[in-house]
Amino acid sequence: MKIATWNVNGIKSRIDNLCAWLEDRQPDVVCLQELKSLDDNVPRAPIERLGYNVATHGQKSFNGVAILSKRPLEDIATGLPGDASDEQARYIEATVSTDTGAVRIASLYLPNGNPLGTQKFDYKLDWMKRLIARAQALLEFEEPFVLAGDYNVIPMPQDARFPENWRDDALFQPQSRALFRELENLGLTDAYRACDADGGAYSFWDYQAGAWQKNNGIRIDHLLLSPQAADRLVGATIDKDVRGWEKPSDHVPVIIELEV
Repeated sequence: MKIATWNVNGIKSRIDNLCAWLEDRQPDVVCLQELKSLDDNVPRAPIERLGYNVATHGQKSFNGVAILSKRPLEDIATGLPGDASDEQARYIEATVSTDTGAVRIASLYLPNGNPLGTQKFDYKLDWMKRLIARAQALLEFEEPFVLAGDYNVIPMPQDARFPENWRDDALFQPQSRALFRELENLGLTDAYRACDADGGAYSFWDYQAGAWQKNNGIRIDHLLLSPQAADRLVGATIDKDVRGWEKPSDHVPVIIELEV
């Protein structure tokens, strides 16, 4: 089973790229972020024509997450538990049944948190604490699950071409990195890092200052696996070449393969 995560940075403007990539790579499940579209305005038809079921949790002009799956999506739930007042569309979960059992999959778009010293950074940290609580709840089922998405966290210096450039950014603060480690320390596995222990692999390049051409990237798109899912991990790749397509997102797909 191939599971991917991709922040498309606007699904309506990237629908051609998305469909071309789906046709080429044939992933089984795709977690999308930053749809920037209400549910009713998501262009579902071209995706469904390629054989995918589509579940979305959208928001006008901002945020928005989705799960695409070749198999039926069951037990769909939207919104990260823990704060009933949070109206931002950043989290969706669903179960996908396979020949060897069900896999719970979440698509998440963790808050950016900039600028530092504002409520936005506090919201980021609070959201991460809620995500940790959700992961703890899912672990109690002792079943395979995948938390996939744009985490807006650079876990380690090796995950940035120039880590010194990110010292004043919310993505690389000690507090956000510590909460990411706390999430991992529950027993979750960073799938890509488990398959590639070296640095130099990135999933995001800014549109500014020739970041893509200079390979000035960061790795902030992650798939964290429960122990039961990690036991099935076969491999992981980053589709770096997609960043060079016409009208690209500033993120590229990260893909893992599980044996199911």
